[in-house]
Amino acid sequence: MIVRTAQPAELAAVGELRVAAYNSDHFLDPFPAYADTLRALGSHGVVLVAVEGSHLLGTITLEHWHSGSDLAVGSEEAEIRALAVSPSAQGRGVGRALVRAVVELGVEWGVQRAVRRLVLHSQPTMVTAHRLYEEVGFVRVPDRDYRGATFELLAYALELEVGG
Repeated sequence: MIVRTAQPAELAAVGELRVAAYNSDHFLDPFPAYADTLRALGSHGVVLVAVEGSHLLGTITLEHWHSGSDLAVGSEEAEIRALAVSPSAQGRGVGRALVRAVVELGVEWGVQRAVRRLVLHSQPTMVTAHRLYEEVGFVRVPDRDYRGATFELLAYALELEVGG
């Protein structure tokens, strides 16, 4: 398995993988319209994929802060979006490899773009993802949680150690 930047021709398949992964664990149940967002993510950052040969195993996205950011509040923050592992590849370390790769990319952005913090939202039921985030140093930031009428999102942040 390798983790690399998604190729433009793969982005439609990446979107469908996201939807399939979220559906398989019922993460879209509280907000089914989010499927359209999952299919479209990637225009403000970098989409990473885990692949084995030509088989797409999983994906994660790192977005630059922009005026429409869901959680990032300025140019010193970048937002992690849509960690998703194909249902057939779960339990093989794909999610762990993707999280580590996105943190490494965040550190590169820290050097290049003065990004100092990675932030993300996660559903309370995404406990496997929470363990992965905490394993690499993310901490909960409850004051940045989102509570909507039909669902809530937990906020996590990682302060980057950027040399220079």
